[in-house]
Amino acid sequence: MESKKSCLLITYSQEIIDGVPLYVSSNCLPIKALKYEPAGHSFHAAAMKLLGLGEQEDAETDDHSVSSDDKSQDFNTASDTFSSKGKKKSSGSQQQDHYALLGLGHLRFLATEDQIRKSYRDMALKHHPDKQAALILAETTEEAKQAKKDEIESHFKSIQEAYEVLIDPTKRRIYDSTDEFDDDVPTDCAPQDFFKVFGPAFMRNGRWSVTQPIPSLGDDATPIDEVDKFYNFWYNFKSWREFPDDDEYDLEQAESREHKRWMERQNAKLQEKAKKAEYARVRTLVENAYKKDPRIQRRKDEEKAEKQRRKEAKYLAKKQQEEEVARAAEEERKRKEEEAKKAAEAALNQKKLKEKEKKLLRKEKTRLRTLAAPLVAESHFGLSDEDVETACASLDMEQLKKLGDSMEGKDAAEKARLLSSALHKESSSKEAKKSDANSVEGSALKSNSTGGKATQGSSILNSYEKKERPWGKEEIEMLRKAMQKYPKGTSRRWEVISEFIGTGRSVEEILKATKTVLLQKPDSTKAFDSFLEKRKPAQSIASPLSTRDETVSSSTEGAGTASSKAAAQPASSQTANGKAAADPVPDVAPSVTDPDAWTEAQVLALVQALKAFPKDASQRWERVAAAVPGKTVVQCKKKVAAMRENFRSKKAGE
Repeated sequence: MESKKSCLLITYSQEIIDGVPLYVSSNCLPIKALKYEPAGHSFHAAAMKLLGLGEQEDAETDDHSVSSDDKSQDFNTASDTFSSKGKKKSSGSQQQDHYALLGLGHLRFLATEDQIRKSYRDMALKHHPDKQAALILAETTEEAKQAKKDEIESHFKSIQEAYEVLIDPTKRRIYDSTDEFDDDVPTDCAPQDFFKVFGPAFMRNGRWSVTQPIPSLGDDATPIDEVDKFYNFWYNFKSWREFPDDDEYDLEQAESREHKRWMERQNAKLQEKAKKAEYARVRTLVENAYKKDPRIQRRKDEEKAEKQRRKEAKYLAKKQQEEEVARAAEEERKRKEEEAKKAAEAALNQKKLKEKEKKLLRKEKTRLRTLAAPLVAESHFGLSDEDVETACASLDMEQLKKLGDSMEGKDAAEKARLLSSALHKESSSKEAKKSDANSVEGSALKSNSTGGKATQGSSILNSYEKKERPWGKEEIEMLRKAMQKYPKGTSRRWEVISEFIGTGRSVEEILKATKTVLLQKPDSTKAFDSFLEKRKPAQSIASPLSTRDETVSSSTEGAGTASSKAAAQPASSQTANGKAAADPVPDVAPSVTDPDAWTEAQVLALVQALKAFPKDASQRWERVAAAVPGKTVVQCKKKVAAMRENFRSKKAGE
C-alpha cells in the first residue's frame, strides 16, 4: 500500500469513490491531475513542465495571451529585429551580360524564347567542358591546366545561369529592367526638329509598354485624330518595368514566414517609390512633346482663330440685329408720321369739304328764302314761312340747287307751284318711308305670332328685357357704395343692398347690374360732356363788357357742342321773327379790351380742360378751346406757352 502512495494520481472521479483518490498503474510515467484530466495544450504543457521546461513554456503562453496592441508592439519590435537580421542583396561585381553570353547581344530584349533556346543549345555544345579538353591539355603546367579548367567551368556555368534567367519570364523582366537604358527626356527643340528629337525618345520608352505595338509619333502630315490617339495612349501609359534596388531584401534568406512578409512589404515600398518616379518621367516626356508638337500648335491656333471669328460674327450679328431693330423702329415711326400726316390731311380736307358743303347749303337756303320771300308775302298757294323753312330743312343741297335753278327767272305763280310740288314730293316720300316701316314691323309681328313656343318665349323675354328700367348714375353710385358698405358674408346681403338703394330694385336686377353695369368701363367719348357737366360756372362780372363776353362765349360754346346738329335744325329755331338765319347780329357796343387778354375764369377753365384732356387725347386742343369760353385753339396754345415760360422763369429766379 505504501508503494501505491508513492505513485502519482492520474485522475479523480467523485462519482466512483466519495472523494477518495483512485490509484492506477500504467506502463508509462504516472502523472498527477488535480480535478480535471489535461488534454490538448494542457496535456502538452503538463508534459513539458514535467520534463523541467515549464518556465520557458509559461513564458511562451504569456506571449500568446497579450492583447492586440501588445501584438502590434511585438510586431514592430520584431520588424526592428528583422531589419537587423535581414540580408540585403549583394550587388557583387559588375553584372554579367546574359545576352552576350548566349550570342544575342544584337537582339537583347527583342530576342524570342525560341531564339534563346536555340542559342543556348549552340553555346552549351560549343563551351561544354568536355569539348574544351584540348585547351586544358595545351597547358604545360598543372597549375595552368587547373586554372584553365576552372575558367572553362566558370564560363559554362555563366552560360547556364544566363539561360536560366532569360528563359524565366519574371527573372528576364527584372534583368531587362536593369539593362542599360537612356532615361533622358528632351525638353526643347526647334519646330523643324521636333520629330527627329521626340520620335526616338518615344520609341525608346515604348519598350516598357504593356500594350504592344505602340502608336507612332508620325510626321507633320499625320491626321489630327491619329495625333490625339497617340497622346491619349501615352497619357494612359502602363509600364511593366521593374526597379530592383541594391537595398532590397532577398526573400530566400528569410528566417520565417513573418520575416518574409516583412521583406516583401519593404521591397514593395521601394518599388512603389521607383514606379512613381518612372511615371513622372514619362508624363514629363509626353507634356514636353505636347507643348512642342507643331500639329497641336496649329490646331490651337485654328481653334483660337475660330473662337475669335465666332466672337466677331456674334458681335456683328448683334450689331446687325440692333441696326435692324433701329431701322424697323425708324420705319415704323416714319410710317406712323406719314399715316398721321395723311389722316390730318384727310381730316382737314374733310373739314374743308364739310365747311364748303355747309356754305353751299347756306347759300342755297338763302337763295330759296330770297326767291320764296315774295311768294310768302303774297300768300301764293297758301305758302308761309314755315313751309319755306320746312323745305330748307328737309331738302338736301342738290335738291335745293335744282329747285332754285328751276324757280330762277319764273313768275310768281310758277315759283309757288314748283315750291308746292317739292313740298308735296317730300311729304309723300316721308309717308312712303313711314308706311314701309309699318309694314316691316307688321310682318315681324306676324312671324312672331305664327312661331313656336320657343319663339314666343324669346319674344316674351325680349319684351321683358325692354321693360326693364335703365340704371341711372345716382343708382349706380348708390350700388357701388352699398357693395363696399355690405361686403361678402353679410346676412341677407342683396336684400340689404336693395333697401339701401331705396329705388325698388329687385335682387335679380341688382345681381344682373353687378355683372353688367358695374363692370362697364367709362366711355371716353363722353368724357368731355361729363367734364362740362361737372365744371363750375365761371364767375360773372357786373359790367357791360363782361356781359358781352359771356354772351359771345355762350354762343361759341353752343356752336362747339352742337356743330353736328346745326344743319338739321329748322330755321324757325334760329330766328325769333321768321327771318333768315343769315341775318346780321344786332349791333353791340364794340369791345375796348385786348382780344388776347385772359380773365381769371378763362384761365381756370383752361387749367381744368388741360387736366381733363391729357396729351394722348384725340383732338385735344380743339376740345380744350371748346371748354374755354371765348378763346380759339391758337389763343389757348399761346396762353399755355406763356404760362410755361412764366413758370420756368420763376423757378430759375428762385
